[in-house]
Amino acid sequence: MFFKNFQKTVIALVLTLFIIPINVLAYSERVIVGGENIGITLNSDGVLIVGVYDVEGSSPATEAGLKAGDIINTVNKSEVKNIEDMASKINDARSSTVTVGYTRNGKKQSATLKLYKDDNDVYKTGLYVKDSVTGIGTLTFIDPETKLFGALGHEIQEQSTGKLLEIKDGKIFESTVTGVIPSSDGNPGEKQAKYDVSKTTGNVSSNTTQGIFGTYTNELPNKDTYNVAKPSEIKKGKASIFTVLNGSEIKEYEINILKVNKGDNKNKNFVFEIIDKELLDKTNGIIQGMSGSPIIQGDNIIGAVTHVVVDNPHKGYGIFITNMLEEAEK
Repeated sequence: MFFKNFQKTVIALVLTLFIIPINVLAYSERVIVGGENIGITLNSDGVLIVGVYDVEGSSPATEAGLKAGDIINTVNKSEVKNIEDMASKINDARSSTVTVGYTRNGKKQSATLKLYKDDNDVYKTGLYVKDSVTGIGTLTFIDPETKLFGALGHEIQEQSTGKLLEIKDGKIFESTVTGVIPSSDGNPGEKQAKYDVSKTTGNVSSNTTQGIFGTYTNELPNKDTYNVAKPSEIKKGKASIFTVLNGSEIKEYEINILKVNKGDNKNKNFVFEIIDKELLDKTNGIIQGMSGSPIIQGDNIIGAVTHVVVDNPHKGYGIFITNMLEEAEK
């Protein structure tokens, strides 16, 4: 930590002591390893435009300069938090146009949106919108000291735009796997699962390229902790992943680390291949929903599954666990 604007009366000794940079890691040296299948709901920070449509032969959204990926934050300068908010403010305006405040690529902008009223007195905007997304993934770790958790190892994108979803908040909750669709070359498979939104286990505070992060709200699971490996400690060769393929049973499957990347890639830090016969028989490699599955080497957690090599689903990428833990602290 650096301190600025010291008063001139501070003695040199004290100044010297305080300006020495100290790199202190807030996360624990040992963490609880996950592997549980989880349901995930994220609420967008505003109302996300996912598409446009024509009204009476024209496109009011296109004419206003709005497009998929824009996030609506205000209507007539009043904040909107969700679709219900937006619809209410448009109806209250009782006008043929409204001023829409929106965010595009991090920049605030505004536009005048023309409205069309149908025969049922419902305003048509020409916009397809959503304010939340729901899916499944795998829990990677819980820090027993701070109760911070991390999952997925990569960002959640809005499907229609392919962009990272800017979120306000979210939840993780209990989920069980009901089936598996195996991968094939060029076509990643997926876990099929059910989840119970009433059984919340954590609050999500951020969605980043290193995963989703937040605070675990349930009682900590009674599980062993593992040492956190530094990138320099990760070796090529045997390792394993923890994941669920049936119900809620976490099982360990053998993999082989092929390459460790020393660059600064956010979430493709090493390459591995699945070598476990049982896993290959069930999934033919990496499948969707496996993202976040913790990767163990010896007594260390070294990272998590993030991506599949689409043309060869037996191979995939992992993220360093330290990248996830550092992101969880932000």
